[in-house]
Amino acid sequence: MKNKLNNLTNKEWLKFQKSWFIHNPPPRKKGVLVHPAKFPETMAQEFIEFFTKEGETVLDPMAGTGSTLVAALRGGRNSYGIELNPKYANIAKQIIEEERNTLGEAIDNLKSEIVNGDAAQITTLRLSSGQAYQLPIIDYVLTSPPYWDMLRARGAETQKKRRSAEELDVHYSDDPNDMGNISDYDEFLAKLVRIYAGLKPLLREKAYLTIIVKNVKKGGKIYPLAWDIARELGKTYTLKDEKIWLQDNQPLAPFGMGSAWVSNTFHHYCLQFRNE
Repeated sequence: MKNKLNNLTNKEWLKFQKSWFIHNPPPRKKGVLVHPAKFPETMAQEFIEFFTKEGETVLDPMAGTGSTLVAALRGGRNSYGIELNPKYANIAKQIIEEERNTLGEAIDNLKSEIVNGDAAQITTLRLSSGQAYQLPIIDYVLTSPPYWDMLRARGAETQKKRRSAEELDVHYSDDPNDMGNISDYDEFLAKLVRIYAGLKPLLREKAYLTIIVKNVKKGGKIYPLAWDIARELGKTYTLKDEKIWLQDNQPLAPFGMGSAWVSNTFHHYCLQFRNE
């Protein structure tokens, strides 16, 4: 049978089709530790190698410190990333250059480009020089959005240690265009869905989009961010499926013990859409 989607063997294909997987990220390198919410290159590469063939092109419209682009290089794919925060964009450029030097001549013909800009303006992006920036046709999108404004929550356990280390960011930026600074949930959701829907002119037919996200808790209430994205973005693309990313190496905390149910949430939804 001709494999039209990727370069995997039948055994590798079947293994990826399981609807859940455990992935405990390796320790983060110092250069990217400053970013408060980063998904691992090791996991990103597995998705890229399933949803594309070698030499195809991957986009991350919220690139952070460049995990998707590093994973794409390792997998032999071209890649582009849009990042609003100039600090993270510069870090990503440095990390990508280091990765290119490590991989050597084998990836000389591959593109890996970070653009400092707003993903909400992706079809009309301009460089700092004022020149219009034109992305090529994209074969696959892999990204993870801000989990609403949860990095602004003072009680977030994951942020307490970061606050004690002055060089580590506890939120993305103070830019008013930063999605992580929108306090109203409905406004945040609507803008996020517009950004993803706005990618459609750049995508080839039947290109997949993977969005890694989880539901969030705030003020004693759960906001079903993953499910809301699935419902709303499913009006633009076809929602094909989901994979559940589990982490089993996190310490448990006694939230609500003795009085209320509050889970320790160690899973994310990897939503799979297709441009049909």
